[in-house]
Amino acid sequence: MAKSKSFNNSNKKKSWGGKWTETKLDAFEKYVKAYLNIMSKNPYWKIVYFDGFAGSGERKIENEELFTQLSIDLEEVNVYQGAAERVVKIDIPISFDYYYFIDKSEESSNKLRDKIISSFPDKKESFVFRNSECDLQLRKLAKASKDKTKNLASLIFLDPFGMQISWDAIRELKGTRSDVWILIPTGVIVNRLLDRKGELKSINKLQDFFGMTEEEIRKQFYKNEIKLNLFGEEENITHKVLDPINHIARIYKDNLKTVWKHVTEVPLRLDNSVGTPIFHFVFASNNQNAVKIAQEVIKNI
Repeated sequence: MAKSKSFNNSNKKKSWGGKWTETKLDAFEKYVKAYLNIMSKNPYWKIVYFDGFAGSGERKIENEELFTQLSIDLEEVNVYQGAAERVVKIDIPISFDYYYFIDKSEESSNKLRDKIISSFPDKKESFVFRNSECDLQLRKLAKASKDKTKNLASLIFLDPFGMQISWDAIRELKGTRSDVWILIPTGVIVNRLLDRKGELKSINKLQDFFGMTEEEIRKQFYKNEIKLNLFGEEENITHKVLDPINHIARIYKDNLKTVWKHVTEVPLRLDNSVGTPIFHFVFASNNQNAVKIAQEVIKNI
């Protein structure tokens, strides 16, 4: 991985992107078009687009301090939230009935509202902007989706820059008619919290993210070996699993299978400029055909 850079002398937001950012959005846009084509044949459903980290629609790095503390090159963590406009402009053969744009930042939410409404005034009544935590709104969506009188089907786009989504909130979506694309920060954050020595100083964050106990996490990512030192004394040596980044993706994918019936077996791996995996983009659904379409999109992206 490229060496991290120091940005302590600048208070400005950094604005640049990587090829992986566009790759992610291109894949998602292709799936949205296929999804709307399928749903156009099912007028019984009211279809919802839910963006849990909608941002402002601008290219900028938020929360520099977090990434600097983790010694992460900010160029690898471009959090450009460009999905909103791409999705709203798609209206062939149909549009979504509702568009939910969620963002914790009131400033970002207001900027996106102004931009989207001014660009698509004819769809104004279908837009919902909420300045809120994603977890809270996911729970509300799950509850509404389980109300059979509402006939809701949702396409969920979860594109955080870190580990803000708790597994407990994801689990609430079990039993709903929902498709979800989720960006997992496998190499950029999670792998770094799973330190080589197994100290796991951020174990609470890892437990919340995976929905696993500390014991389960240690069992998945570490092995202990007893060795004799030079003095003939036994020492407990901890070894981290080989290929931890892809292993993180596999574990999360397996967890998703406890909520949805089908998950893309081969996620879209997003690498930085030197070929190091930094994110995995995973799709899950209760519809087997939907997963086949998503896997085909990933294969051809």
